[in-house]
Amino acid sequence: MSGHGSTAVTAPSTPGLDGWTRATGASVGAGVVLGVLTNLLQGWLPGAWNQIANSGAVWSVAAFAAGAVLAGRVPPATAAVGGLCAEVGLVVGYYGYAEFGRDGMGDPFWPLVWMVMACVAGPLFGTAGVWWRQGTTAWRRVTALGALAGVFGQEAIHYAWVLRYAPQAWACLGVALLVPLLMARTHRERALSLLAAVPLSFLAYAVVQLPLNSI
Repeated sequence: MSGHGSTAVTAPSTPGLDGWTRATGASVGAGVVLGVLTNLLQGWLPGAWNQIANSGAVWSVAAFAAGAVLAGRVPPATAAVGGLCAEVGLVVGYYGYAEFGRDGMGDPFWPLVWMVMACVAGPLFGTAGVWWRQGTTAWRRVTALGALAGVFGQEAIHYAWVLRYAPQAWACLGVALLVPLLMARTHRERALSLLAAVPLSFLAYAVVQLPLNSI
């Protein structure tokens, strides 16, 4: 036998990479499941209510939730990517089920539009979820809740002014009000988040809904 001691060689650990893989993989998987579910809900919900399932505001909640769940477990940038993955998964799940579970997704233009929107909204609302969950300053939490409430506010504007669906408009407005009231930490944050939601609702409508209406 050799007189030299043996030294075990172990592969270097990559906790950051492992965390990134788990976070993005779980976000994509959850997004795909939710995408299929929203497609099914369009067939289950009665009348004009089926539009709620295909709402950009509802889909934004998935990215926000992904960021909030991942906050503190992975770096903020990874949580933002998790929001992106959740949104991309939603688009893939929704249109994948439309293609293989229904009569086909039709014109690929709209899946492309929603995918572009997912690439923008996903990181933004993923970051908002982190800011709400772990924001070290009040303005970050206020901005996060104002943005989340704002997407429902812009849906309310769209339902009221364009589609003339009054019940859906009131429902979205109710959610826009409940987000700050239920999710803010203090009365001051509730008031500021509600105030922030008003201009953000109109901004979201101008930036997102108006261009979509013109297509």
